[in-house]
Amino acid sequence: MKVDVCIVGAGPGGALLAYLLAKKNVSVLLLERTNKIGKTFRGEHLNEEGEAILKKYNLFDEVEKLGLLRMENLEYWHDGELFKTILPDPAVGHLGIHVPQAHLLEVIIKAAQQFPTFHLMLNTKVDELLQDENETYTGVKAVQDGQKVVIESELVIGADGRYSTVRKKADLDVTVRKHGYDLLWARIPAPKNWTPSIKMTLIGDKQISLFTQAKGFIQIGWNIEEGSYAELRKLPFTPFIEQLIHAFPVLEQTVREHIQSWQDFVLLDVYSSTSENWGKKGVALIGDAVHTMTPTGAFGLNSALKDADTLASLIDENMIAQLDFTTCATQRKKEVAKIQAIQIEKEQSFASQFVVMV
Repeated sequence: MKVDVCIVGAGPGGALLAYLLAKKNVSVLLLERTNKIGKTFRGEHLNEEGEAILKKYNLFDEVEKLGLLRMENLEYWHDGELFKTILPDPAVGHLGIHVPQAHLLEVIIKAAQQFPTFHLMLNTKVDELLQDENETYTGVKAVQDGQKVVIESELVIGADGRYSTVRKKADLDVTVRKHGYDLLWARIPAPKNWTPSIKMTLIGDKQISLFTQAKGFIQIGWNIEEGSYAELRKLPFTPFIEQLIHAFPVLEQTVREHIQSWQDFVLLDVYSSTSENWGKKGVALIGDAVHTMTPTGAFGLNSALKDADTLASLIDENMIAQLDFTTCATQRKKEVAKIQAIQIEKEQSFASQFVVMV
């Protein structure tokens, strides 16, 4: 198969870039290693920037029809009691929007499929990158449904996440920064009359965040000491989960019903990363493949959408081979560095929100 651009990874960043390129009459192939679009994902909150990008391309209203949820307030709790509430700027109207990834991708892919220049291949795993005699990347080798396929393209985009195959195969650099904590995720049904909100507390010196989700769920993010989960799992489970019930008594029934063992948590190895080189001849990276974010502030999804928007503005069907990544990388590097600095500041200062309560 031969296309202008081959995008590896059909998450929000890769899907949006594919749509925007197809609109510009660029022949684009979007590859996804799983057999369906919209796999389970935990970073699903839009901020104002992500919302603006979707509205810019008339996608937001369609996503809203499928279902999303605006956060009405941010609450800080201590020992089971609410002590501070932050309300949104009336001009914004929310403190973040939960958008199920399946809804977001359904809308973007449907929009892209209107264009004959868009192609999608599921259950396709990239194994190698193709290069010519000048060491320019010219496509990928992949396996789809057990069959080997070769895809030639003028440009390969790695939108394949924090463990990016494209980044590794192109030998692009990555610098990893650990943040001193890992994260336990769990999802439980919300109690009746639960207000769409973000709730924060401290258990010991560790942060717990509750994010309300569409369709009546709450996502729990519980910080634990970096690398401690193996030892933590050896301890009795009940005293651990009782801390969560003490912190948020209103959740007692749903927590006891739906978090009954360590297996009800998913562990996230938390780190951030940056890459000095966002691309080389014939290949480029976007999203977590080039700048992994921590969960703090829910910036990851929005940053991937901004990468796609920025890169798409530079790509034209007649000038792909002459594409200069410097403009995109220089602009986005500064923005990403600022966001990652904000994440670190938020993580380091979180406990100060509770000083008056101690």
